[in-house]
Amino acid sequence: MASIEKRETQEGKTSYRVKVRLKGYPTQSETFERLTDARKWASATESAIREGRHFKTAEAKKHTVNELIDRYIRDVLPTQQPKEQLKKATNFARWKEELGHALLADLTPAAIVAVRDKLLSEKTVRGGQRQPATVTSYMNALSAALSLAVNEWGWLDDSPMRKVKKPSAPRGRVRYLSDDELARLLKACKESSNTMLYCVVVLAVSTGMRAGEIYGLHWKEPKDPPEYGAWGVVDMTACRIVLHETKNGERRVVPLVGHALECVRELAKVRRLDTDLLFPEKARPGQKPLKPIDLRTPWETVLKVAEIEDFHFHDLRHSAASYLAMNGATLAEIAETLGHKTLQMVKRYAHLSDAHVSGVVERMNQKIFGGV
Repeated sequence: MASIEKRETQEGKTSYRVKVRLKGYPTQSETFERLTDARKWASATESAIREGRHFKTAEAKKHTVNELIDRYIRDVLPTQQPKEQLKKATNFARWKEELGHALLADLTPAAIVAVRDKLLSEKTVRGGQRQPATVTSYMNALSAALSLAVNEWGWLDDSPMRKVKKPSAPRGRVRYLSDDELARLLKACKESSNTMLYCVVVLAVSTGMRAGEIYGLHWKEPKDPPEYGAWGVVDMTACRIVLHETKNGERRVVPLVGHALECVRELAKVRRLDTDLLFPEKARPGQKPLKPIDLRTPWETVLKVAEIEDFHFHDLRHSAASYLAMNGATLAEIAETLGHKTLQMVKRYAHLSDAHVSGVVERMNQKIFGGV
């Protein structure tokens, strides 16, 4: 219940002291110059307490965006993969620069929209236009912190990010190698001065693994999880690769068959004894442990030699998915092979499996109506 106490000072000024007492909750009080304001506050506060909104609102007035981000960085970020830590740390630095001083109670959707639009309009350090996916990454970082503030920390009643629309991303890129391009690329890789490049490319095309997943492969289980991002282990006995750390955080098993298996077997014959990595960097005196190799320079070189344009290493993953689609794999099978959690990412390959879908429908109709 609310009580209102009228007070008068020696100077003749009048004020109204409001106290709201509800069983099970701490007393809330406020002072007003007008009785109508006092009554409105009492009514609104009682309703907010009963609905579970009042104390979260009070917390939102105590904490700034800087405090929100600092707590997330201290308590949550260390539990995530190093690559994700670096990306979020960069994103958070920008949010602190733009909105760090603001109280959470003042963090409105409009304020977030202003930063979103600013990020979209800016040029990157390389002079290009910042991509919608990059801006979405910035928004996701802040959204993750705000969600914890709502669900676990009790600092907010609701996340203002929930009302902000993320920028529309362009249609997913689908660039895959033609048969002729693939032949030229593999020939150039074989002739490359880097002896590891050919096997790396074969693994990428035949398994659809990401570059980081391939570079992080080990011959045996390491004693401690590596500090770099994705990693996995080659099981030569079972002819498979077990990826323990992936981009989406889930363990994945990849079959190792055919020419890819042959390449890994050949690599095993000349494996280095100073590391368990399949593709380690060049050793330097006193350096330990070694990190995965960086093949950006030899990769760019073979693309020029093979005369292949507008092609990135990640497009080898698209190539693998495209070849699977054209050879009759369903979208669900492609998603499982590549490690996608949903079918949304693989729908870009749907047009390549039209013939397979037609075959399925034809067989269904033959079974139902074949005897008619």
